[in-house]
Amino acid sequence: MSFASNTKSELLSLKADKCCELAELSALLTLNGSINLSSDGLRIEFQTTNIQIARKVIKSTKQLYHIDVDILSKKQMKLKKKDIYFVIIRNRANEIINKLGLMNTGENFLQGIDDTLIIKDCCKKAYLRGAFLASGSINSPTSSSYHLEIHSNDEVHVNALKDLMNYYNLNTKVAKKKRGYIAYIKESEKISDFLRAVGAISALFEFEDERIKRDFVNSITRVMNMEIANQNKTLVAANKQLRSISVLENMVDVSRLPNSMKEAIELRKKFPESSLSELSYLSYEVINKRISKSALNHRFRNINDLSDQILEGLNE
Repeated sequence: MSFASNTKSELLSLKADKCCELAELSALLTLNGSINLSSDGLRIEFQTTNIQIARKVIKSTKQLYHIDVDILSKKQMKLKKKDIYFVIIRNRANEIINKLGLMNTGENFLQGIDDTLIIKDCCKKAYLRGAFLASGSINSPTSSSYHLEIHSNDEVHVNALKDLMNYYNLNTKVAKKKRGYIAYIKESEKISDFLRAVGAISALFEFEDERIKRDFVNSITRVMNMEIANQNKTLVAANKQLRSISVLENMVDVSRLPNSMKEAIELRKKFPESSLSELSYLSYEVINKRISKSALNHRFRNINDLSDQILEGLNE
C-alpha cells in the first residue's frame, strides 16, 4: 500500500464524538457526494473507489441517523481501474442535507463549510480528516518532493478549506486545476503539522522518520559536494602556482628572489596538492617558522604575477 493509503487507513480507524462525526461526514459528502432529485424526493449519493471509506460513510450515517442506506458497485473496465462504490442515502435526506450544511438555502448547489459544524477545535480537525479521506493525497516522504493536497470541485469550498487549514498555520495555498481546485501544502514541517492535527500519528512518525533520513543524506551530500569543490579549487590554484614556479626556475636565477618567495616555492614543491591552510600548518616543519595563510596567498600571488610578466615579455 502507498503512504497515502496507509494514512487514510489509520484515519478510518479513529473513533470520534458525535459532533466530530457530523463534521467528518459533512466533509466526506461535500467533497465526494452529490444531491439528486428522484421520484422519491431528494437523495444523497456518495462515491469512492475505496471500500473502507464507503463503509465509513455507511457506518457514520447509520450511527447518527439510525437509517439504512444502499451501496452499489460499478466496475471500471478501462485500464483496469478500481471499482467505484456508490452509497445512496434516501431516508431523512432533507434532514441530513440541512444538518450537514450540504446545500445553500433555496439553492441546489453545495456551499462552503457550515460554521456550526466546526465550532470546537476537535470538530475543525475532524472536518479536515473527512476532507482528506474524501479527496486528499500525500506524497511518500521518500519521494523527491513534499506535497499534500485536497481536491474540490467548488471554488468557494476550497477557499473555505484553505482558511480552515490555515487556522492551524499550515501555509496552505489554492491552485486551479483542469478538474476543479486544490488546497495544497508543500512544506514538510507543515505537512507534519497537518498529520498531527487530523490524528494520523503513525503516519506522522513514518513521515518524520523518512524526512529526517532524507534531510540527513542531503546534508551529507551537500558537505561532500562542498569539500570536492574546495578540493578542486585548491588543486587548480596549486597547479597554477607550480607552473609559475617552473617558469621562474627556467627563466631567472631563483636564488636571487626574495626569501619570502623562495620559502613559498619550497613549500609548494614539497607539498604540491596541499591547501594554503595546510601549507601554513606545515611551514614550521619545513622552514622553522609559521607563515600565515594570508601571507602565503600574497606570496603566491606575487609569484604568479612575476611569471605572467616574464611570459608576456617573451610574447612581445
